[in-house]
Amino acid sequence: MGLFDDLSRFLEDRLEEFLRNNPHLELEMLLEQLREQEEDTLKLIADLQLQEKRLQDEILSTAQEIKRWHIRIQKAKAARREDLVAPAQVREDILLREGNQQWGQMQGLKERITQSQELLRKIQQRRQEVQAKAAGVQTAGAKAQTEQRLETNVWQNSPSSYSTKLDDLEEQFRRWETQDELENMKRNLGK
Repeated sequence: MGLFDDLSRFLEDRLEEFLRNNPHLELEMLLEQLREQEEDTLKLIADLQLQEKRLQDEILSTAQEIKRWHIRIQKAKAARREDLVAPAQVREDILLREGNQQWGQMQGLKERITQSQELLRKIQQRRQEVQAKAAGVQTAGAKAQTEQRLETNVWQNSPSSYSTKLDDLEEQFRRWETQDELENMKRNLGK
């Protein structure tokens, strides 16, 4: 296992070094992670809201059952049917406990939805910050490329203008040397 751990550590180090040398790629990876987190959080919120809706429906149903049994208890009491009153009250108590549990679950869901929405807000804010930083890095990279191109153009253009200047200088020397030779020939012929 030591060899695999060493290899894994080596590859992780190279990856980290590569990302440090290419900050725009590191930012793109971070942006992708933030996008995935945002998608996951949106799915979680949608799932929690769906659960909340189901629980609300269950609470409404339980409330209607409680109301129905409460009315039955009142009727049984009015009719002096004590044999029905006690079991109906037990049923109503069970439904009330069930309703309280459902209400507590819904409050927990609402809290989780609020926390998830806050998390989503933070993820979106972080993503905007990273996008702005990425745009800055991209702008800096474009500026560096432009400067590099300008330097390259200067070097590419300089030799040609330099060689043009050399060609002009070469031409001047040739004329001067030719003129000098002619004068020397005239002097030698004139002797």
